Amino acid sequence: MLVLTRKKGERVLIGDDIVVTLIDIRGDGVRIGFDAPRGVPIQRAEVVVAVTEANTEAAATSASTAETLVGLLRGVRHPAPEPADPAATDVPAEPATPDAPAAPTAPPAPPATIRGQRRPHPKPGPRPNL
Repeated sequence: MLVLTRKKGERVLIGDDIVVTLIDIRGDGVRIGFDAPRGVPIQRAEVVVAVTEANTEAAATSASTAETLVGLLRGVRHPAPEPADPAATDVPAEPATPDAPAAPTAPPAPPATIRGQRRPHPKPGPRPNL
């Protein structure tokens, strides 16, 4: 590991195409800027570790979950598991008739944005004369 002392605004070159610039010093933290080609991934180590752990946890499925997924892919429907408390279900007492209107659904949630990107806003219309 190379350890350097740098002042604000000074740079470190890595190879021919990566430049690391010390942007700011705040207490016991620093701000660092990286200038690298688009093909070079730059990621924080704690984010990579968190994503790896989440992927490992998601990949560890039980046998019953795997069987259910295989059945869904084959078009076989499995019965829903019985609730622990039958009084806690939201199932209506009488089945809905085909002529009954469908229950209103909530509008979809707005799409999540990636940090640094802005959501498109609708263009404002003409202002009313007051």
